[in-house]
Amino acid sequence: MRTTRTTRTAIASCAALAALLGAAGTAAAAPPSGPPTGDGAKAVCKRAPKADARIDKALSRLNGNSSTPGSIARLTQRVANAKTAGHTEIATLLNDRLTFRTSLVPTLQQRQKDLKKVIVWCQANNNGNDKGTGTPK
Repeated sequence: MRTTRTTRTAIASCAALAALLGAAGTAAAAPPSGPPTGDGAKAVCKRAPKADARIDKALSRLNGNSSTPGSIARLTQRVANAKTAGHTEIATLLNDRLTFRTSLVPTLQQRQKDLKKVIVWCQANNNGNDKGTGTPK
């Protein structure tokens, strides 16, 4: 009798699990809701100040002095230290990081300029709630 009860419990558990997974599978397979109906201006305007603050913080860090973690100056010093110690593999790795980090600065500066224009547009257009041609009022 004991084996029968255990078997029934196992079968019931498997059936419940299969039903749960089947319901989750059909929800995941739902078709997309369709193409976007707008340009998302309201959401962009809402996120713009936080994005601007993040870019400012990143640029401050990158342009910091050699005692600032994450700065280009600090990484340059680490590359020099690795070369002085004769650690060529480490110097190569750090130099590749330095190249990438240096390339971030102009990209972030351009994004910051673009974002400033977006913030001005948002202020002129009721934070993206106004309908119209997209030109400032």
